[in-house]
Amino acid sequence: MAEDSDRLRRLNLNVTMVEYCVSAGWIAPAAPEYSDADLTRAALIRDLRDAMGVNDEGVGVALDLLDQIHGLRRALRRVGDVMHGLPEPARQDVLVILRELDEA
Repeated sequence: MAEDSDRLRRLNLNVTMVEYCVSAGWIAPAAPEYSDADLTRAALIRDLRDAMGVNDEGVGVALDLLDQIHGLRRALRRVGDVMHGLPEPARQDVLVILRELDEA
C-alpha cells in the first residue's frame, strides 16, 4: 500500500478519488494494488471532472470512446503484424484491395 501512496502523490491523486473511480466502475483493479494504468485513468478522470467540468455521464462517454480507440489501435497493430508476416506478393494484393476500397 505504501507503493500506491507514492504513486498517488506523484499523480496528485487522493484515495477518495481513486475509490470513487472504482465505485463508478471506471477503473477495476485486478490486484490489491492499483496498476499504473488504473492510476493514470483515475488522473484522467480527475482532469475531466475538475479541470474541464465534465459531469459523470460525460466521463463515462469519454472513457468508452477512449477504450474504443485503444481497442482499435490494438486491432490495427495485429493487422499490421499479420501483414508483415505475409509473403510480399500477398501483401501487395492486400494493398491493392485497400486502395480500391478507398476509391469506391
